[in-house]
Amino acid sequence: MSPTLFRYKGYRFYFFSREEKRAHVHISGQDGEAKFWLEPIIALADYRGLNSKELKELQKVIEERSDEIISVWKEHLGN
Repeated sequence: MSPTLFRYKGYRFYFFSREEKRAHVHISGQDGEAKFWLEPIIALADYRGLNSKELKELQKVIEERSDEIISVWKEHLGN
């Protein structure tokens, strides 16, 4: 199961249930995808097809909404 957290400018922010214990978020868009770690700091883990400008914008969105994302992560996974 991969619940959608929210959408932003055509990007879907989501995570895979029980993929791994370290909090992270996946992002998919028309041109590519990325994965960002949420803890201990917000950092790019992997990406494909996105340029540096897009990645910076997506990281900024994650930083602005990190409390919300982590809260849903913990609620969904029962942590």
